[in-house]
Amino acid sequence: CLNIMPLFHIHGLIAAVLSSLSAGASVHCMPGFNALKAFAWFDAIKPTWYTAVPTMHQAILGRAARNQASVDAMGLRFIRSSSSSLPPQIMTELEATFGCPVIEAYGMTEAAHQMASNPLPPAPRFPGCVGIAAGPEVAIMDEGTGSLLGIGEIGEIVIRGPNVTAGYENNPKANAEGFTDGWFRTGDQGTLDQAGYLRLTGRLKEIINRGGEKISPREVDEILLDHPAVAQVVTFAVPHAKLGEDVAAAVVLKEGQEADEKALRSFAAERLADFKVPRKVLFLEEIPKGATGKLQRIGLAEKLGLV
Repeated sequence: CLNIMPLFHIHGLIAAVLSSLSAGASVHCMPGFNALKAFAWFDAIKPTWYTAVPTMHQAILGRAARNQASVDAMGLRFIRSSSSSLPPQIMTELEATFGCPVIEAYGMTEAAHQMASNPLPPAPRFPGCVGIAAGPEVAIMDEGTGSLLGIGEIGEIVIRGPNVTAGYENNPKANAEGFTDGWFRTGDQGTLDQAGYLRLTGRLKEIINRGGEKISPREVDEILLDHPAVAQVVTFAVPHAKLGEDVAAAVVLKEGQEADEKALRSFAAERLADFKVPRKVLFLEEIPKGATGKLQRIGLAEKLGLV
C-alpha cells in the first residue's frame, strides 16, 4: 500500500496503515501528499493499491498524461477513495486511466473509520454509491421523528455496532444529540436501495435552504462536473436578504479550457430545476482545502468574502 494520507487522520491510520499491517502486507508512508512527486513514488514503490480523498485523486489524474510511462508500468489491483464523496466522473476517469477498479468507501472517526464500502469485482459497484454495510448496521432515520425509514426513502444515515463509539467523553449535549434509540446519527443524508447499497445525498449541515427549498450541494457539483471545461467544483450557501440562503459555486477550470459564469449557469439550467441553479459562479485557481485534503464547503462564503 502507498499511504499518502496524514496519520493524524483515521483514513490514513486505519484504512492504509493498520489494515495493511493486519493483513501481513507492507505499507509505505509518504511525508505528506505532493502531486508533483506522486508518480516518482509509484515508480519506486510499485504499490498494488492506494487510498486517498477525491481531491488527491484529481491531482494525480491531472498529472497522469505527462507521466504516461509510469501509468503504463503500474500494477495497481485497485484504488480506494474515502473521507469525502467521490464524483462519478472522477471514478470513471480513474478506472479508465489506471485500468483497475475504484472502490469508494464511507467512514468516520466515530465508527473506527469504515462503515460501508463497495465490494471488489466481480461483485457490483456503482459510481456515486458508497456500497454496502461493512462493519456496523446501517439504516436511514427520519430527522424529525427519529423513526427508521424504508427502502428508497431519504433521511439521516444512522449506525450501530461494536465498532461505533459509545459516546463523547464529558459532553452530555453531544451525546444527547448524537444518539437516538441506540443509533448513532452521522449527520449525513442518504438512502438505501433494495440490495443494501448506500447512496449519500449530502451532509445535513451543508444542505442549502433557499427560501424553504432544500438543495443538495453534491447534486449541483455533479452536474457542473459534467461540463467539459470544469476540473473541480464546490457548491455552497451564500446569505440572501429575502431567501435566507442562495446557491453559489466555486469552480476550477481544466488547464487550457475556458468558460464563463453565463455558460456554466446555462449548462446547469438545462439539467437542474431553476431554484438549484447557482446564482453566482466564482472562478478560482484553487479551492480551499482542509488539513486532510478535503474541499471545505462550510464557511467558504466567508473565506471568499461573500458575507
